[in-house]
Amino acid sequence: MTTVPQLRKAALALPEVEEGTRFGMVAFTVRGKDFASVNKDGQVQLQLPPDDTEAALAAHPSGERLTRGGTPIGFRVPLADINGKDLGALVRASWFGRAPKRLAASLAGAESAADTPGGDLPAGIGRPATRALFGAGLTTLEQVARHTESELLALHGVGPKAVRILSETLEQRGLSPRRDS
Repeated sequence: MTTVPQLRKAALALPEVEEGTRFGMVAFTVRGKDFASVNKDGQVQLQLPPDDTEAALAAHPSGERLTRGGTPIGFRVPLADINGKDLGALVRASWFGRAPKRLAASLAGAESAADTPGGDLPAGIGRPATRALFGAGLTTLEQVARHTESELLALHGVGPKAVRILSETLEQRGLSPRRDS
C-alpha cells in the first residue's frame, strides 16, 4: 500500500517539479505540464506514453486506462493497490514523458554519469547525492569546494550525511567548502 506522502516524495525527487492542486486533486507538474495527480478517492493518475500504459495495465489489474476526450493519456490505479517501488518507477516514466526533452536528457545524463567511474567524489555520499552533484555539474571535489554547505544542501538528494562526508574528504585533501556568508 502506498500513501500520498510516498507519491509526493517520488515526484518531488525529480528536477523542476512543482506541487499544486488541479480540480481539487494534489497534482505534480514539470514546467507547467501535469504528469501525476491523486484524486479524493485515493487514485493516482499518471500521464504515460502508450507503451508504459500497457505495461502498467498488465502489471496492475486494478488499474485502468486514463482517457481525456476519448483519447488515452495514461494510467489510473488506487494508491492502496500499488507498492512504493512500482509507483516510483511509474512516476519517473510519467515525468520523462512530460518533461522537456533537454531537461529529461540532462537528468538521464547525470544518472548515467553517476553510474560510471570518473570524478573523485566519494562513493559514501550515496547515489542520490552523486546524481544531484553531477546534475549540477559538480563532478570533482575541487568543484564541490567552490560551494557552501548551504548551497550543497539545497540540491535535492544531498543531505547532511553527504555534506559531512564531502567536508571530511575535502579536509583530507587540504580543501574545504566555501564558507556561508
